Amino acid sequence: MQAQHESDALAVSRLVGLSTAAVERALIVATLAAVGENRTRAAKVLGLSVRTLRNKLARYAAEGAVSSARGAPPPP
Repeated sequence: MQAQHESDALAVSRLVGLSTAAVERALIVATLAAVGENRTRAAKVLGLSVRTLRNKLARYAAEGAVSSARGAPPPP
């Protein structure tokens, strides 16, 4: 249990200083990767409607934060 707490604390410390929008975007992109880019499954995991997820991805793509509305990170 102690190791899990330390791991959680380290993960949270990496988020300090980021905006909630940046954290949300990172969580959405990571969740999409974890479910094989399946937007329906990602929306369910995140507690979002598929429409909301699609709209967020489209906004991220328009901002250049992801390379496509599918959620792929932009190339370096």
